Amino acid sequence: MERHDEVREKAERLVRMLAAERADGVLIASRHNFSWLTAGGSNTVDTTRDAGVASLLVRADGKSFVLANRIEMQRLLAEEMPAGVFEPIEFSWEEEKAHSTFVVSRASNLLKATSLLSDVPGGDGVRVVEASIASCRYELTEPEVGRYRALGRDAAEAIADVISSIEPGLTEQEVAAKADAAVAERGARNVVTLVGADHRLKQFRHPLPTKNRWQEVLMIVICAQRAGLTVALSRIVCAGRVPEGLSQRTQAAARVNAHLLSATRPGATGAELYEVAARAYTAEGYPGEQHLHHQGGAIGYRARDWVAHPASQEIVRSNQAFAWNPSIAGTKIEETCLTANEGVEVLTATADWPKIPVVINGIEYELPDVLSRDVQPRKG
Repeated sequence: MERHDEVREKAERLVRMLAAERADGVLIASRHNFSWLTAGGSNTVDTTRDAGVASLLVRADGKSFVLANRIEMQRLLAEEMPAGVFEPIEFSWEEEKAHSTFVVSRASNLLKATSLLSDVPGGDGVRVVEASIASCRYELTEPEVGRYRALGRDAAEAIADVISSIEPGLTEQEVAAKADAAVAERGARNVVTLVGADHRLKQFRHPLPTKNRWQEVLMIVICAQRAGLTVALSRIVCAGRVPEGLSQRTQAAARVNAHLLSATRPGATGAELYEVAARAYTAEGYPGEQHLHHQGGAIGYRARDWVAHPASQEIVRSNQAFAWNPSIAGTKIEETCLTANEGVEVLTATADWPKIPVVINGIEYELPDVLSRDVQPRKG
């Protein structure tokens, strides 16, 4: 499938969504939806903003447009947009700055009627339907699956390379910089980088990197993004022998993850998957652990599209990506996988990494264990 064919398939999904919503057009401005609809393009200049510097309009008759000021349009058409799919609508940056709803006004003028939907707030008369647009994203196309597999492999290799090259004594911030650089060398970027060492790893579930120095146990967590798609993975390394308590907790977390992987089948709900994790923690002797950190959920063009929780009615789709991250104090198991009717495919598995094999309903799942490196911790 060529890029323009992928984009047209996605636009057709939006047209069907518009029919269901009884609307005349949908405006796409958020960074993640722009990447999805353009098959990997970017409208990002300022990463502090949810909306990018260009918007896409899909009309109910299937006609599609890209709206941008003249600062951005030439570069977007040359580097970010598939040729011949979106009709360019260019305007001055002064007009855009002078009127906060200028883009919405231009989009409305391109519609045959006035019912406009959007993925970001656009003022009176514009209905925000991010959830409906997200539903169009969930089932990945064949080209997206190929890009996802390559990203998962590259991200896993990047972190394995970092862990093989570092030694105790580095600060968490220094490790994070190396993780970001290794991912960048593969044409991706980390949208989340967590690093926790020793006492901070035991204390915090989301250890933002600090000047704390790694001495014995270190965890690296990343969400790596390329062409809009995002994978999540966690890896733990120990300087020398892995403590027995850490090994036991990690194996328990791996079994929880395996139960989640086994249950991640098309048709399952987020609430059902949450209960799978809760029961698995109890069976492992860690009842209530699910209350201390979310267990993960659907992933794709966002670090999590939705998270499993007791009231979640989101439904697992075929060819949808998931990242589960069960954790027990001081350890975590996290991989990104792709669903199918016959099971899941792990996208971020690391070759030559120690594995914890877990068999659920006759199927073996291999989860990442703590890596023991023959390096001695040092002070200072």
